[in-house]
Amino acid sequence: MKNLNPVCWFDIHVSNLESAKKFYETVLATQLTDLPPEWGKQATFPFENGGTNATGALVESDNISTSGNNTVIYFESEDCTTEQSRVEAAGGKVIKPKMPIGEFGFISLFSDLDGNVIGLHSRK
Repeated sequence: MKNLNPVCWFDIHVSNLESAKKFYETVLATQLTDLPPEWGKQATFPFENGGTNATGALVESDNISTSGNNTVIYFESEDCTTEQSRVEAAGGKVIKPKMPIGEFGFISLFSDLDGNVIGLHSRK
């Protein structure tokens, strides 16, 4: 059965990964897992690869605003380039064209009409 939930991943951008991990692990009573260092400082919430629920990661970033709006939601796609090709015509801006993320497939980032950063994820 195909997962009908279009949201497949989220990034919560944080200023200090270790502090944020401790916070979320304490609040949610769960264990986060560090991702490979070549992907930057990131730690994922628990997930089952191919599972039906969305999951995501804490991502350490140097240029975040503590006023909020540091979360990126990713929508599942057959091929990121399909939706990416519609962004500018709809009034948005492509921030990061389709790029590989190792064994997990590909992503692309764009901003919507209000400047929100939104991601696309595909396996091919």
